[in-house]
Amino acid sequence: MKVVLDIRKTVEQNAQEYFEKAKKAKRKIEGAKKASEHWQHEKEKLLVQQQKEQAKEEEKKQRPVVEKKWYHKFRWFKTSDGFLVIGGRDATTNELVIKKHTDENDFVFHTDMAGSPFFVIKSDGRTISEIAIRETADATCTFSRAFKLGMARQSVFYVKPSQVTKEAKSGEYLTKGAFVIRGKTTYVDNKINLTLGITAENELMAAPLEAVKAHCKTFLVIVQGKEKISSVAKKIAKLLDYPDLDGIIRVLPAGEFQIGHQTKQ
Repeated sequence: MKVVLDIRKTVEQNAQEYFEKAKKAKRKIEGAKKASEHWQHEKEKLLVQQQKEQAKEEEKKQRPVVEKKWYHKFRWFKTSDGFLVIGGRDATTNELVIKKHTDENDFVFHTDMAGSPFFVIKSDGRTISEIAIRETADATCTFSRAFKLGMARQSVFYVKPSQVTKEAKSGEYLTKGAFVIRGKTTYVDNKINLTLGITAENELMAAPLEAVKAHCKTFLVIVQGKEKISSVAKKIAKLLDYPDLDGIIRVLPAGEFQIGHQTKQ
């Protein structure tokens, strides 16, 4: 290393000048090192973010392609003998089910418990079967608050569409999704009965076991338990090889869960 001295300065002054230069150089080196560490950290963060985005894109690519049907906005299933059943998810869809998607020869199901969804068997020109009635009664019970409350059954009844009205008694007010039932009601024995399966059209169907067995090759029986919905959805996704977590959460009732058993036909 070549050292240049200023002859106009004393030895001590020259030494002090080099000392200050050395300190300045050291600070620059330390600053450069910190800057390098900072940018390395930012680079790693960016890499992690890119990996997350890539994982999301891969998940989207892996999601099964499902043709959108009009009834997918509701709770729905097909009975073991082929009737389409639709149900409300909330107050808004309860209104839509009754006002827009209920025809003269359909059957409307409900429970005596407040806050329960309405379910409708679409007759589609056929005489509604006892099988369809039993399976829809189970679904109405399952997607009511009975599941969340740990109850095994609920008082479920059905009526004709003409018996369901928005005309409240004088002084009464009906909130969105609420209706008045007029006339005779027919009660049906029922139970909590929830199974998830994938149809031949890649639809995720949540319904009573008998219905799912008729339309799905692989299915999971789901019972009331202690597991949170997000946790059980991940297990369902893996067991059914169905990576759409949002779709799984969407079809489950409110409450806590446990996987009963898996069956492949």
